Amino acid sequence: MTAADRTSLPTRLARLADAAADDAVAPLWRAAQAFRLLSYLYALGFQIAVNNDLDHRALGATLFAVLTVWTGLCTVAYLAGFGRRRAWVIAEVVIVCLLMVATVFIASPGWREANQSIPTTLWAANAVISAAIQLGAVGGGVAAVAVIVSSTVAKGFVNVDLGRNAAVVILLAVGLVIGMGAVTARRAQERLAEAARLTAATAERDRLSRHVHDGVLQVLALISRRGREIGGPTADLAVLAADQERALRSLISEAGPSIATAADGASDLSALLRARASDHVTVSAPAHPVLLDPLWVSELLAAVDNALDNVAHHAGAGAKAFVLLEDLSDSVVVSVRDDGVGIAPGRLPEAVADGRMGISQSIIGRIEALGGTAVLDTGPDMGTEWELTVPVTGGSPK
Repeated sequence: MTAADRTSLPTRLARLADAAADDAVAPLWRAAQAFRLLSYLYALGFQIAVNNDLDHRALGATLFAVLTVWTGLCTVAYLAGFGRRRAWVIAEVVIVCLLMVATVFIASPGWREANQSIPTTLWAANAVISAAIQLGAVGGGVAAVAVIVSSTVAKGFVNVDLGRNAAVVILLAVGLVIGMGAVTARRAQERLAEAARLTAATAERDRLSRHVHDGVLQVLALISRRGREIGGPTADLAVLAADQERALRSLISEAGPSIATAADGASDLSALLRARASDHVTVSAPAHPVLLDPLWVSELLAAVDNALDNVAHHAGAGAKAFVLLEDLSDSVVVSVRDDGVGIAPGRLPEAVADGRMGISQSIIGRIEALGGTAVLDTGPDMGTEWELTVPVTGGSPK
């Protein structure tokens, strides 16, 4: 064995201990070890008190020695960290049950009927507590049932009188209550960690926003202003610079935090629509996030982008588009209106007949696949308006 191999074991144990110390249920584990010590002292006193009444004293002493060694191993395992793993906890439950059943081999039926098993029910509760902390309420309940069954086997009969056999109720209560407490603690830690991540992300975004505002945005604004002053072909560069400045401002001030708030993976349709604002597109949307399934948002944005693309290419020079988002709780409505030349009667069926499926597939098809409706209102010299309505509940798009 090399020196690296010899030093790797302590290093791994130290890492396990550090990880265990950061566990949300670390206080429960520490309390469990205090209970383990007290229950061991109780089991020791019980063993001394009943040792002369056993049929096989030597075997009884041997089993208690196993109990002592196992108690020490569990304490060391806890301190090292690996005692808080699922496999170790399951092994603890199995060994405790075997020790309880072993009472059959060291005591008479009459003694077992009148007394608890040799490891004592109090000491056996350690396995239930460990299972509850590591595996939750279900694991704690299962461990409690296993210990109760082992105690019943050791006694040799089923005692349904809970007034005289309170250990059944106590073990089940311990397993369920501690298990629920452990689950709650872990969920609280996860939410706290998520809140910390969001806070750090927001702080970093704000820091970057200040740098971008003081640098890139100022340059884009200067290019836009000077380009308009120079005129000619440079005016096109000014328009592009103005669009990029507006999009960048929207990204660092609105879209970032709104999307980051959706911890469950939902996307903010409101922020993503506002990011499409430009000199020729005006967007009106609720100030609060409109959170939807990312697939819903993706399809809606694709339909809106197609409508805006039609405005840019077919509504006429200088046409402007207006996008309105309405959150109706059970559905969302996105209206895309322009002040362009409109669509002549019969033009859409002609486009479909010619094989151009842009409107029928890219807009109407997408919205209907979401279970919604796409209504078009247009005419010569009256502009075009799309009203896209999509329910916020339902299955996946067809």
